[in-house]
Amino acid sequence: MGMRHVVVDTNCLLRMIPIRGRYRQVWEAFLADKFVICVSNEIISEYMEILSQKVSVSFASNIVNAILKSNSVKLFYPSYHFNLIIQDPDDNKFVDCAIIANADFLVSEDSHFKVLEKVSFPVVKVITLDQFQNDLMQL
Repeated sequence: MGMRHVVVDTNCLLRMIPIRGRYRQVWEAFLADKFVICVSNEIISEYMEILSQKVSVSFASNIVNAILKSNSVKLFYPSYHFNLIIQDPDDNKFVDCAIIANADFLVSEDSHFKVLEKVSFPVVKVITLDQFQNDLMQL
C-alpha cells in the first residue's frame, strides 16, 4: 500500500499544530513525508482564514506555507461540486477535494460528514483524528 492521501478539515489541522498538543505527532508525520495532504485553493483559503483568527497572521502564513511547500502536498482543482452536504454547504469543499483526489480518508470530527456514510457513490471514507493517528502508528 502506498502513502496515505488524506483531506484534513480545518478543525483537525488546528488540533495538529500545537507543540504540546495531543495530535502533534500527526503534524510531525506530515512534515516527515509519512502521508500526503490533498488540498484545493478553497481549502487553503479556509486554512489561512481560520488559522489567522486563532493565531497571528504570520504564524498562519508559516503553517500554510509549510503545507504548500511540502513534498507531501497535492493541489487539486475540483471543477465539479457534488453538494453531498446540505447542512453545512461550506464543508463540501473538503468532500469535493477528497473525491477528486481519490483520497484514502477525509479526516474530520464534524458531524455533518456523517451523511457520507449513506452515500454509496462516490465513496468518501471519513475518520476522526484519533483514528487517523492510530492508523499512522500502524504504518
